[in-house]
Amino acid sequence: MGLKHGCELTLGYILHSVYRIIQLALALAVCGLYGTDLNAAHKQHKYADGKWVYAVVVGSFSAVTSVVYLIPFIIHIPLLFIWDTILFILWIALFGLFGNMYIKERAEGDKGVQRMKSAVWVDLICALLWLGSAVGMAFYWVKHRNVRSRWTGRAKV
Repeated sequence: MGLKHGCELTLGYILHSVYRIIQLALALAVCGLYGTDLNAAHKQHKYADGKWVYAVVVGSFSAVTSVVYLIPFIIHIPLLFIWDTILFILWIALFGLFGNMYIKERAEGDKGVQRMKSAVWVDLICALLWLGSAVGMAFYWVKHRNVRSRWTGRAKV
């Protein structure tokens, strides 16, 4: 079942889309988890801590990237795995930053601390998803970078 000019709705494309939707959902969850504190600070006329702004920016970059990667022909752009690797590094830095602050912290009934402890683990899951994406896109690029046309074998695809 072709979508448009050679783009097939295959099991691989469906799995790719599901993977990107999971990345999108988790990125939006991170924006919500950290954005709650930014919104509370804004309502109290306090400054927005740069760590929380960084978290929302990384989540936003990931969400936009996930949506863009759902466009069928985008994955054919060479070297996209480099952007995925950059996102992985940003997520690992985010996990390290907030993990250092909250993993050892005891919530003791404080819902804000418990929310942040949960956010740290979502950060790690996002980092691992972007690592998987970077590795997968690198394999895809290596496999398809010198592909020739199916019929004559002369044209590079």
